Amino acid sequence: MPLFTYKAINNLGETEEGIKDAIDEQQVIAVLQSEGYIPIRIAPANSRSFFSLGLGSKRSKLSQKDIALLTGELATLLESGLPLDKSLLVLMDLTEDNIRLSKIIARVLEKVKAGASLADSLEQQSGVFSKFYLNMIRAGEAGGSLDEVLKRLSEYLERSQELKDTVSTALIYPAILLVMSLASLFVMLTFVVPQFTEMFESAGKALPVSTQIVVGLANWLQSYWWALLAGIIFISSYMKFQLADPVTKKAWDARFLKLPLAGTIITNKETANISRTLGTLLGNGVSILSAMIIVRETVDNMVMAAAIADAEEQLKQGKHLSAALLEKRIFPKMAMQMIKMGEETGRLEEMLLRVANIYDKQLRVAIQRMLAFLEPALIISLGLMIAGIIVSILLAILSVNDLAT
Repeated sequence: MPLFTYKAINNLGETEEGIKDAIDEQQVIAVLQSEGYIPIRIAPANSRSFFSLGLGSKRSKLSQKDIALLTGELATLLESGLPLDKSLLVLMDLTEDNIRLSKIIARVLEKVKAGASLADSLEQQSGVFSKFYLNMIRAGEAGGSLDEVLKRLSEYLERSQELKDTVSTALIYPAILLVMSLASLFVMLTFVVPQFTEMFESAGKALPVSTQIVVGLANWLQSYWWALLAGIIFISSYMKFQLADPVTKKAWDARFLKLPLAGTIITNKETANISRTLGTLLGNGVSILSAMIIVRETVDNMVMAAAIADAEEQLKQGKHLSAALLEKRIFPKMAMQMIKMGEETGRLEEMLLRVANIYDKQLRVAIQRMLAFLEPALIISLGLMIAGIIVSILLAILSVNDLAT
């Protein structure tokens, strides 16, 4: 049977580590619980620990995935009956390999022991935790259900991270394909074509137009490759500057939303994010106006964030959420109709989470469609360009042979 490493808390509240052989992780958990332990972390024996992978001391910032797993472990400790200060102490032990995280928990523990709430203690940690995260913790403490809120937070962060991973993972292959395509063309034009240039020049005959274009492009790249590199750096810097300014970013975001496939992906991603965040906040007792302010800060697209801000003002005037958002004609109609149904039936939080799940699935479909178009388009374009270069060289060779005969 495979081996699993574990960390668990014994009856004395101390942390213990060890290895057990079992069929799967669930069996390890069951065995530990039967022995009176509280399981904290289970992992295959041949894998590195979570903290050595995700929370190493080389990282300068905690990722969303790190915070999600940290939140889940804190929820497990509180759910097992340990007080907050003891739970934080155990987490310090679990994160001893990560200096930054260990220091953060130590500072939080110090504030908690001094009488501060967990939310206030986390808020003082140099912007590590988002406003959404802090408000959820604050709502959980006010309602006396901190462990339940932490569990929901962990699930929310995991789903959000999964959504981001879906988008980034899907773009890896097209990006590699594009880079390899451009690299292949560069090599052909700077190393292969120049091998034939001297032969063409010594022939003393006018080359075909297509060959002249290819040779001219090859000569330009050999002499001015630095200009191409400088142009790429300039365009990248310009776009970074444009997207850093709120006014110009909003204009670019509006253009992005109008793109055929990319616009659908952005809309579905933001709709899923907005619905899940709003539904989670409302489900934990945060007022809808406060929730809207927090949601607006989690939206990347400035146009959709502005629509949320306008909706906030209309909510203050007594309008329903669905009506306020539907006026903007940015969000999908189906999502607005589902939200309207949730408002009418008094199940708005549940409907918002259902909308998030639906648009998660639609996002994956939109990405698959984009890839189905992008991958063959890149392959065909690369093939045509390489074929064009080869044909132009062959035409020149044939013309030189005709001259020789």
